[in-house]
Amino acid sequence: MRPIRLALPAAALLLCALSAPAAHGAPAASGDWTAAPASGGGTRPSADGRPCFYLEGAPGTVLEDKVSLSNPTGTPVTLKLRGAAAYNAANGAFAVRRAPDPWIALAAPEVKIPPHTRADVPFAVTVPASAQPGDHPAALVAAAGGREVGVRLQLRVSGPTLSALTVESVRVDKAHGLIRYALVNRGNTALTPRLALRADGVFGRALDRPVRTLPVELLPGQRVELTEPWAHPPALDRVTVRLDVTADGGAHSTAEASAAFVPWGAVGGAGLVLVGGAAGALRWVRRRRRRAADGPEPQVTERELAQTGARQ
Repeated sequence: MRPIRLALPAAALLLCALSAPAAHGAPAASGDWTAAPASGGGTRPSADGRPCFYLEGAPGTVLEDKVSLSNPTGTPVTLKLRGAAAYNAANGAFAVRRAPDPWIALAAPEVKIPPHTRADVPFAVTVPASAQPGDHPAALVAAAGGREVGVRLQLRVSGPTLSALTVESVRVDKAHGLIRYALVNRGNTALTPRLALRADGVFGRALDRPVRTLPVELLPGQRVELTEPWAHPPALDRVTVRLDVTADGGAHSTAEASAAFVPWGAVGGAGLVLVGGAAGALRWVRRRRRRAADGPEPQVTERELAQTGARQ
């Protein structure tokens, strides 16, 4: 399923956290309609614009907000609206489901916006009584003329939170110069992982990368497949690659994988020399054995030669 483009760049998504300052989303192309959170709404309203919706409430509550739709063109535009649950695509990208999210109800599923007009459309999020605490990421999606724009919705259900992750399936892809691994969010909060990477071999440390923040937001219950480039591994060594991954809230995980690097071209040449030498030695041994099996050659003494000459 292809991820729907959001109204924010990837970097802005990471800023849409509880402690992040307000930031504006990416500007639309000239003449395009836009979708964004309406000013002053949500659990934490802001008069100067919001990069995304943020709503928080206990199970069984109803939370309300508004999405602002603007049409700067000279012709009317009809936008179809829906709410959708979010997930991580396999490569970590933020994506939303095609099916509508039953928690989200819009005042109108379709809105006609006159030219040079803005409309604020109310919507409500009904948190089921059985909802689990933690983050439940979603988006409001507007679509028209084959174009879709999603606006991030940060929904947190009140209650205990747990930050936990694991790093799994580590392997060295020597053919492509990559270290491949998977991250799994085992908790109930969205995480921004940090990675430290090193590789130790027989001849010392072959790779050492300090802690850095990964450009991915790992949503609760999601698994993503990631890679680290390793363009210049050792020519000859056996190494153990170790990945240490951390995130806010005390989340931490470590995993290792081993790989052997052998210059097969040089090894192949040396192998041919050894094979040739071994074949020659084997032929020599076989000849010696055949000679031993045939018995010693007959010896003629001087007396026998003299007697032979006298008879002649």
